[in-house]
Amino acid sequence: MSNSIDPVALAASASPAASATNASLAVVPEAAASAAPGFGHFIAQSDAIGQGLFVILVLMSVLSWALIVIKGFALALRQRRSQSFLSFFWNATSLEAVQHEIATHGVKEPFAHLTAHAMHAQAHHARYGAAKLEEAGSAKDFLTRTIKKVLDEETMRMESGLTALATIGSTAPFVGLFGTVWGVYHALLAIGASGSGSLDKVAGPVGEALIMTGVGLAVAIPAVVAYNWLTRSNRVWGARLDAFAFELFTFLSTGQTLKTSDVDPPAPSATVRPLQAHR
Repeated sequence: MSNSIDPVALAASASPAASATNASLAVVPEAAASAAPGFGHFIAQSDAIGQGLFVILVLMSVLSWALIVIKGFALALRQRRSQSFLSFFWNATSLEAVQHEIATHGVKEPFAHLTAHAMHAQAHHARYGAAKLEEAGSAKDFLTRTIKKVLDEETMRMESGLTALATIGSTAPFVGLFGTVWGVYHALLAIGASGSGSLDKVAGPVGEALIMTGVGLAVAIPAVVAYNWLTRSNRVWGARLDAFAFELFTFLSTGQTLKTSDVDPPAPSATVRPLQAHR
């Protein structure tokens, strides 16, 4: 009786075991890839509060970048137009030429807006006097109040949106920190339920939760930088507008005024924003 082993039978018997081993080895990388830690995995495993905090940070980032782009573009445009008007104003031969320029091309920046209203206030008071309570006082008093109104309006217009940037810059890191604390809390609960406290089981979930702090900082830093930049730019241009208002007041109140006539004083151009009455 022969004890030889049939090679064909041995290969056939070994084939299912080898196939099962290869299949299990192929599944391991896929399972490891699916269980790999990351921010997407953290968001997918988060509850409604964690996902809600992430949505809040995304909305903060969108709002801050929208304000940065809009305010930055408006600032650059205002600077270019203001420089052009100031160059024309100081090279004009008379205030009548300035008035004609404003009536022809309209008002597109703060310095022309201030000039248009100041000229109209001076001519209106010279023609009609104190016809209403808001026009009471001398011509200098009325001109001073008009200039102050314009300065207040331009200051509010330049500072609009900065409160939102300051709020985002100051609160976004704490929103991200709260998301981290919430994520770490749930990660520790899951680790405790699994009964495994090894480093490889703790590092992944905790590291994922720490990403929320980074997201909060990524939202806050551009907002803070933009707030400081816009605040300084507005302060510089506000000081220049104040200095120009003093010069304009001097011109209009010391005899270098618009020529008065029997016709009604010219109203500001249609592009000039009307002043809001103080309540």
